[in-house]
Amino acid sequence: MPELRRVPVNGVELNVALAGSGPAVLLLHGFPHTWELWTDVMADLSGCYRVIAPDLRGFGASGPAASGYDAGTLAEDAEALLTTLGVSSAAVVGIDAGATPAFLLALRRPGLVRRLVVMESLLGTLPGAEDFLADGPPWWFGFHSAAPGLAETVLEGHEADYVDWFLRTGTLGDGVRPELRDAFVRAYTGRQALSRAFSYYRALPESAAQIEQAVVTARLTVPTMALGARPVGDALERQLRPVTDDLTGHVIEDCGHIIPLHRPRALLALLRPFLAGEDTQAARPGPGALLREGAKR
Repeated sequence: MPELRRVPVNGVELNVALAGSGPAVLLLHGFPHTWELWTDVMADLSGCYRVIAPDLRGFGASGPAASGYDAGTLAEDAEALLTTLGVSSAAVVGIDAGATPAFLLALRRPGLVRRLVVMESLLGTLPGAEDFLADGPPWWFGFHSAAPGLAETVLEGHEADYVDWFLRTGTLGDGVRPELRDAFVRAYTGRQALSRAFSYYRALPESAAQIEQAVVTARLTVPTMALGARPVGDALERQLRPVTDDLTGHVIEDCGHIIPLHRPRALLALLRPFLAGEDTQAARPGPGALLREGAKR
C-alpha cells in the first residue's frame, strides 16, 4: 500500500500517495477520481520509480480551496509539491483535469519535467480538436459550469448515481472494482465536494487563455507522449503536434476514457519504455497508433 502524507503547498494541504524509490514520477488525476485512479499503475511503477500521486486541490482528501482550480494554479501546486518533497526532476503524467496543468508545468519548467505524458484531455482551444468538437463539447462541461450552484442542487443526494455513470461510460460499460468505485463516490459526495469539482470546469475559460498565452512565447521541448482512447482519440496529439518538439502519440484500442483502470496493461506497456527513455515510436505505423490489450488486468 502507498504511504499517504499531508503536504502543505501553495496555500493548500494536499493528500499525497507515495510509493517506491528511484526517479520521480508525478501522477495527476482527473474527474471524478482521486489518486486511487493510479492504483494499478503505482503498483507496477513503484518497483523502479518514486511514484507521487496527489489528490488535486479541493479533490478527494486534499484540503478545500475557495479558488485556484485553473490549470496555471494547479501547475503551481504540482511544482510546489515536487519542491517540498525534494524532487529536482520528475516525469509528469496527467489525465483529464490533470493533463492541462501537467502540460503547463512542462512548458514553463522544462528543467524540472524530464518527460511528459498526457491522456484523454483537450488543451483549451488549441487547433487540432475540431473533429472531436464538431458536435460541441461533452454535455457535462456546460452542466457543470452553468449557473453557480445549479449542478450541485440537482445532484446533491444523487452523487453515487452520477459518479457511476462516468465510471461505466469511461470503461465502455465494464465499470471499476467496487472498492475504487466506493472511494470515488465518497470523494464526490456532498454539496461542497461537488462545488469544488465543478470549479475546475468553471475555470476552463481561464485555463484555455493560460494555454493560448503560454504557447505564443514557448514551445514544449521535453519528450512528450499523448495517449488517447474513447472519446478523445488522437485529438490531443493533433493539438500538441504544432507546439511540441518531440512528440509520440498513441490511441489505445477498445479502451474507455479511464485508461489507468480500464486498460492498465496497455498503458504500462507504453509508459515503461517511455519513462525509461526508450523509443516508443519506432514500431508506430502512422498517426494515432492502435494498441489492443487482450485482458484488462
